[in-house]
Amino acid sequence: MRRVLLLGPLLLSLSAAAAEPSQPVHVLKAARLFDAKTGKLVTPGVVVVAEGKVLGVGPKAPVPEGAKVVELGDATLLPGFMDAHTHLTVEPGPDWRKDLIDGFQRTIPELTLDTLPFARKTLMAGFTTVRVLGAEDFIDVGLRNAIARGTVVGPRILAAASSLSSTGGHCDYGNSWRKGLLARDASPGVADGPDALRARVRETLKYGADLIKVCATGGVMSFNADADAPQLTQAELDAVVDEAHAHRRKVAAHAHGAEGAKRAIRAGADSLEHGTLLDDEGLELMKRKGTWYVPTTLAFYGVKELAEQGNLPPESVLKLRAVNQRREQVLRKAIALKVRIAFGTDAGVFVHGRNAEEFALLVEAGMPPAEALRTATVNAAELLGVSDTLGTLEPGKLADVVAVPGNPLQDIRATQKVFFVMKEGVIHRNDAVPPSPAPSR
Repeated sequence: MRRVLLLGPLLLSLSAAAAEPSQPVHVLKAARLFDAKTGKLVTPGVVVVAEGKVLGVGPKAPVPEGAKVVELGDATLLPGFMDAHTHLTVEPGPDWRKDLIDGFQRTIPELTLDTLPFARKTLMAGFTTVRVLGAEDFIDVGLRNAIARGTVVGPRILAAASSLSSTGGHCDYGNSWRKGLLARDASPGVADGPDALRARVRETLKYGADLIKVCATGGVMSFNADADAPQLTQAELDAVVDEAHAHRRKVAAHAHGAEGAKRAIRAGADSLEHGTLLDDEGLELMKRKGTWYVPTTLAFYGVKELAEQGNLPPESVLKLRAVNQRREQVLRKAIALKVRIAFGTDAGVFVHGRNAEEFALLVEAGMPPAEALRTATVNAAELLGVSDTLGTLEPGKLADVVAVPGNPLQDIRATQKVFFVMKEGVIHRNDAVPPSPAPSR
């Protein structure tokens, strides 16, 4: 009898799940489609979606009976965009000092709830997958899990949790406070020496991180050393990368200065973030080793806006000027050398939802529009390790689809006007005509 009683609720839940209606089959139609694999447009644009995946692409794709047609008109269908460098758990307010105090006064649940509108805005801007490179208290891990369960609306997340840093380094967020003021004088990711950093990698992965972020140099937004100063030894970076790779996890290395960047590249970091002061040797080394470059160009425009509004600490204003002197020159060289580039914005340093502005900045730096689109699709998918399921619109892949008006190869800023967003077959945004039944055959 006890077994029957225990089985009862299970059988009821299974029958209820079986009774739930499956996702409708959609036929997405637009004037054109961007083939991210070739970098070319295909006309007309047709994508058939069933059970969260792409069933077929093109006018000859099989259309199951009863499919709903979504007519998107003079638009371009593209794979869902990916941003390889975000901070979904933070966003600047009108006063940086108040932001600091709020961070201390709010509970972890409050700080977590604050992330929900950031996640929604990111998804509605067409970014269906992001990496969150640095977040305290595993808030990014919790947000990732809630989105995956469907509790929260947002992009799928690859979470790095606490960034690894040397004591007093760029990612040691306790470095601006007097000793003894805080219960924890250093961030959880802080360690010194190869063995201690290996332990930090293991601990970060133990509690749910998908990858490791390490801060190889100083930065703009911290209060410590110059942005170009190396902050980890070669042996320390070698240990971080070796340990992460042993666990089959990737490493994203924050680096502005040339020496710290080259140490990270030599160690085998999978991506170099920012790289504003890279020298020719560093760029050649990246090219030779196949290191991904995530330039986060938009971050520097966003931070410059904060500085102009008087909403940036004076120390950060000085460091911003220092890195901005060579930033665009480095990016132009990287493009000319054909260093592998993936899309990333550092969203969270500025307000969320502006991610697509990065496309135009890449084009202004000399990248062809098709290649700029590829940085946020096939390139980002390869960097993130999700090429099997995302990055292109092909049968069998997850149905992450966005639509922009007109032709983005003619006007790259069309990417800033996303009006249709589908993630795994679920339509989250459709500012066009509502779907209608497909004609019977």
